[in-house]
Amino acid sequence: MSIRVVLVDDHNLVRAGIRVLLEYWGYTVVAEGRDGDDVERLLEMYQPDVVLMDITMERLSGLDALKKLRVKWPLLPVILLSMHDTRDFVLKAIEDGASAYLLKDAAEVELRMAIEAVLNGHRYLSPKISGRVIEAMNNRGTVPEAAGLTERQREVLYWLVKGKTNKEIAYQLKLSVKTVDAHRAQLMVRLNIRDLAGLVVFAIRQGILELDK
Repeated sequence: MSIRVVLVDDHNLVRAGIRVLLEYWGYTVVAEGRDGDDVERLLEMYQPDVVLMDITMERLSGLDALKKLRVKWPLLPVILLSMHDTRDFVLKAIEDGASAYLLKDAAEVELRMAIEAVLNGHRYLSPKISGRVIEAMNNRGTVPEAAGLTERQREVLYWLVKGKTNKEIAYQLKLSVKTVDAHRAQLMVRLNIRDLAGLVVFAIRQGILELDK
């Protein structure tokens, strides 16, 4: 059965281009909207599996529409499309319940990756955003005590969100790769986070990472 998509963007050509990609990949665009005001009506009518929605629209923004739809559809995967890569936009989107945040200048394959990620219950951040986040890592080398993490878990988290592999972290902390694997799994369970993008968002909220303002 094909994945059902609702697509909301105030630019006709943008919607047309995205629709062509989605249908080429085997998804079904069941409805299109031009504004955030359209979203609730389209969800009621078509019951999609995922929503792709622009952030900047004339009457009701994607962020405002997201907050409204989360009341009735708290688990529905919603991918926000945006030209904005600043701290305020990214954090606001994630905090309001976005499943993914994808920049509009991203490669086509990233859209497919984002859809597959959110349909499997994961968050997705555009790699360009993640890269800027990692580059902005402060040099404290520690993680503030949060969520009851042990000192070793905080160290592992620090290096994970800095972009290090498990093998590199093991070398850095003088641990076995198996031990780092175990700490990483414990972090996911303790924080109820299932992917690296989620860890990055947690790190931003805790002040471990900073996005360019």
